[in-house]
Amino acid sequence: MGKRFHVTRTIAAPAETVWALLADAASYAGWNPSIARIEGRIVQGGRISLVSELNPKRTFKLKVTELDRPSRMVWSSGMPFGLFTGRRTYLLTERGGATEFSMTEEFTGPLAGLIGKSIPDMTASFNEFADGLKAGSESAVRLGKR
Repeated sequence: MGKRFHVTRTIAAPAETVWALLADAASYAGWNPSIARIEGRIVQGGRISLVSELNPKRTFKLKVTELDRPSRMVWSSGMPFGLFTGRRTYLLTERGGATEFSMTEEFTGPLAGLIGKSIPDMTASFNEFADGLKAGSESAVRLGKR
């Protein structure tokens, strides 16, 4: 059995505003306290290098495997032959001028039980990510930037 982390937030901003921050790697430093560094382009098939505050000595190499602006994006990484896979899914659903944001990360595959034991609890990091995205998106609306 693998691990799963999930967070949701209602953001008082249109989905396009939220998406603009979420899909712009260069903007992460301004709103996302859970990411130490992110490099690469967040485009379909793009490759991203991410260093989290939770584990700053490790660089995660990710691929943008799904991109459906402004509603869904998936970042994936893992081992060959599906032995271990991590998938982070971002969903944005617009609801009357606000956006329901959810982020889920699932670790699966035959080695998920073993490797999963070394994965730290990412709940606090997920909450920081979602809170930062909410604050950044709502600030952009207030400032008329998006």
